[in-house]
Amino acid sequence: MMRLLIAALLLACADIASAQGLSGPSSVQADLEPGDGLTDPQYRSDFPRNIAPRWFEWKDRLAEGGFRFNFDYLALGQSTNADQGTGEAASGIARFYGSWQATERGSLTFKVEHRHSYTDVAPQFLGLDGGALSITGTAFNDSGLLLTNLFWTQRADDGAWTLQIGQIDVTDFVDVYGLVSPYSGFQNLAFNTNPTINAPNPGLGIAGGLKLSSNLYAVASVADANADPSDPNFDVFSDGNLFKSLELGYTSSFDRIYFDNVHLTLWHADAADDGSRAEDYGAAFSAAWFVNNTWMPFFRAGAAKGTAALYDRSVSAGIGYFGRNTDLAGLGLNWAEARGIDGDQFTLEAFYRFSISPGLQITPSLQFIENPLLNPAQSSVTLVGLRTRIVF
Repeated sequence: MMRLLIAALLLACADIASAQGLSGPSSVQADLEPGDGLTDPQYRSDFPRNIAPRWFEWKDRLAEGGFRFNFDYLALGQSTNADQGTGEAASGIARFYGSWQATERGSLTFKVEHRHSYTDVAPQFLGLDGGALSITGTAFNDSGLLLTNLFWTQRADDGAWTLQIGQIDVTDFVDVYGLVSPYSGFQNLAFNTNPTINAPNPGLGIAGGLKLSSNLYAVASVADANADPSDPNFDVFSDGNLFKSLELGYTSSFDRIYFDNVHLTLWHADAADDGSRAEDYGAAFSAAWFVNNTWMPFFRAGAAKGTAALYDRSVSAGIGYFGRNTDLAGLGLNWAEARGIDGDQFTLEAFYRFSISPGLQITPSLQFIENPLLNPAQSSVTLVGLRTRIVF
């Protein structure tokens, strides 16, 4: 069965967007393109290009030859009024990522990062530490040195298909929409990759998709369900513990694949051989549309067997506003239910990203969690945060 599935991917994998491939707003491809993929972005400043012009001129020359890369550093600090736990968290992520266009239709993508915490509890776990069943600082943890991307992409001459194989992060393309990135959009997992999906860590996998028409597409992936990017294991397919996904979607045009998008995602994760993880599966739905290239309302829902994913059921809705100088505001509301825990949890997140320049962003945020499921003695928990990103 596994050989048949891999063969089907090889034969029917496709390019869902000729310019973006199998990428979303949190992918290397997106991070290499300033301005959220918008045309003619405007900024307040040219920092840090204006203080290191020769460095950026050298990078521009390399890009003309097909090699593009960035160094960036992100930091997130959060504070909460929870009556249990540490009450504050801060961490950083140093990343080196890029792509090499080796042939006209083939490219190599890479990303190495170091995630570290300045406090005893990292922002990713501050909500849990305060009694909320909530990932409040997605990706900002203390995982250390990670190989999160090292894969080859091959495209058809006419853009009809694309294949990715190697060290992949399925959250780069599974159930994405325009505000999904924890590096530039919402911070809470409720508004990132659907929290009912038991998505694995980056690891060995294969992914592709198929243009079914001028507006319809399909994307599939098979990846290591036990992946550990701090210690990559390239024997995954002999082990057989796999994560599989299939997405069917509609877009207004393939150059707006994650701006105008409606899709259904089905997924399945095998149980771990050592018994540490049970079998899990589910479905997720997402609809987002970029109105007048300014407003992005969204609706997202998911349900899972609930053995390993954060939530058993989840519904999110909200809106993004892309303003002047490529600023971005977001407001989202989530309802969630977890298996084995009585009650419903509601999460609200609001943020405003100030885009000072293509290489500097500052994002204050507010999260309000009503009825924290792990702390029934407290009616609500509030978190305030500040995220920064600088790119060289």
